[in-house]
Amino acid sequence: MLPSFSVTIPCYNEAGRIGDTVRSTLNYLSAESPDAELIVVNDGSTDSTAAIVREVLAGAKIQTRLLENFPNRGKGAAVRSGLLAATKPIGLFFDADLSTPLSEIPKLIEPIANGQVDVAFGSRALDRKLIGVHQPWRREQAGRVFNFIVRLATGMPFWDTQCGFKAFRLDVSRPILEKAHTIGFAFDVELLFMAHRAGLRLREVPVRWNHSEGSKVRVVHDSVAMLREVVALRLNG
Repeated sequence: MLPSFSVTIPCYNEAGRIGDTVRSTLNYLSAESPDAELIVVNDGSTDSTAAIVREVLAGAKIQTRLLENFPNRGKGAAVRSGLLAATKPIGLFFDADLSTPLSEIPKLIEPIANGQVDVAFGSRALDRKLIGVHQPWRREQAGRVFNFIVRLATGMPFWDTQCGFKAFRLDVSRPILEKAHTIGFAFDVELLFMAHRAGLRLREVPVRWNHSEGSKVRVVHDSVAMLREVVALRLNG
């Protein structure tokens, strides 16, 4: 059994899969951590995402909440809303597409619960044999270039800052979550950069991962925006 922790799932126009994702998460948590908490953050969806989530959560056997961000504020804002609302000692967030299987959760929760680290985050780069379905070549190469630039710009020694699978010991991470302001897709970099600068113990953990269609990231447009955010992070220190 896993210790008590909170799960945050940010979602924006995910009506096609959010029902299955929430059901699978509830089943996993009920079996592996009955004292866990599930927080779904609807980031201004214009489809039936919120209605589907409410219907699924109605039958939950664990503590649950649906938070509403209106209008759409960005993934970074949604993740921080969920983590800051968490009531358990450890906060985990992952993407609505379940690209990283739920069975990988102990890899992040256990090191934090055991007092070994303060932040644990999934990585596709440390062991690429764990990747089942790869992203399209162009998107995968763009990700590698982005992470290389992140290493140069921030001085952090990590190889994959963008995997949407991260956990935090909330008593020491809450001040960082409160101060962070990046709402776009580079919010991961900001959280890790601030934690690194604050002297928290970070661990990059190789995880299984599969590309899922329907990503909200636009390779060219969002890559440029993310690079701007990383540069601003570095300049602002």
